[in-house]
Amino acid sequence: MPSQLFQPFDLGGLHLANRIVIAPMCQYSAEEGSATDWHLIHLGNLALSGAGLLIIEATAVEPDGRISPDDLGLWSDANEAALGRVLEAVRRHSDMPIGIQLGHAGRKASVHSPWTGGGQRPLEDRGWQTLAPSALPMQANDRPPLPLDAAGLKRIREAFVATARRAVRLGLRAIELHCAHGYLLHQFLSPLANQRDDAYGGSLENRMRFPLEVFDAVREAVPAAIPVGVRVSGTDWAEAGWDIAQTIAFCEALKARGVSFIHVSSGGVSAAQKIALSPGYQVPLARAVKAATSVPTIAVGLITDYEHAEAVIAGGDADMVALARGILYEPRWPWHAAAHLGASVKAPKQYLRSQPNRFRTLFES
Repeated sequence: MPSQLFQPFDLGGLHLANRIVIAPMCQYSAEEGSATDWHLIHLGNLALSGAGLLIIEATAVEPDGRISPDDLGLWSDANEAALGRVLEAVRRHSDMPIGIQLGHAGRKASVHSPWTGGGQRPLEDRGWQTLAPSALPMQANDRPPLPLDAAGLKRIREAFVATARRAVRLGLRAIELHCAHGYLLHQFLSPLANQRDDAYGGSLENRMRFPLEVFDAVREAVPAAIPVGVRVSGTDWAEAGWDIAQTIAFCEALKARGVSFIHVSSGGVSAAQKIALSPGYQVPLARAVKAATSVPTIAVGLITDYEHAEAVIAGGDADMVALARGILYEPRWPWHAAAHLGASVKAPKQYLRSQPNRFRTLFES
């Protein structure tokens, strides 16, 4: 039986060589939103891994939407030129499709990088006033965010559109909207972060309104051949929060609007979350979304074992498997998975001689 993990998959108009996706991973290494040499090394390395799709880290649509001052952005001509230089170099040596995740951090913005301790930055230390659906801070000692008014919602919606158009100009092959991990669009969805009393708060229909408006605007702005997907948190892992039933309702609304894929993660909106971590702990969430909607679905979360990844696809839990920290630790994970499962991957010609004798059909000719 051929490996199902290494079967090709068509994501709308985008053909993937296999079902392995490299998930977006923040690098906190940009300069005023612009990609640096680190991004060239980082993305270049991952683009030689043999995965089917590489998604660039959460990329801010405006300066206030960055998680940290060092986050990648795509709101300016300078940002676009810097990322363009990186992509041009990577594409000279890899034809792996590259997509991008677009997001706005909302109340989780203006923080220190993880390796400097995290936590909200003071205004006088490269920090800024955060924005959110409601004036509810993420942590009790954070500055309360400013609730977005109609003008702010319009500005951010238009920023998503402008950034998506820049992504198209750069030749990026897929767009993922970040509606997960407690960032702005997830904040609108979750009753733990959204306590508005206008058309954007209260009922599930109202809480979904702004994320759906952003999706509609982006989908309309980019060519039909470019898949536009959404990353969701399937549950907040907290009492009275966002849950899988609401996630499915949201995904059904996205399906009606032509969403190309759903990338199912979880958590991130509440400091009170309680998550029991284990390999594949989020796979049941992906399975529920796929079963209810039939939308192409990506599963992610502590999937590091080759047989486990194979079982997720072969068992119909998801259409694709995403790797994040696991592929940073093992950048040739797809090579090793293919060797283990009797499949093959594409490798750069400079590395063809590295093929072990016992895996003489590992690299595609």
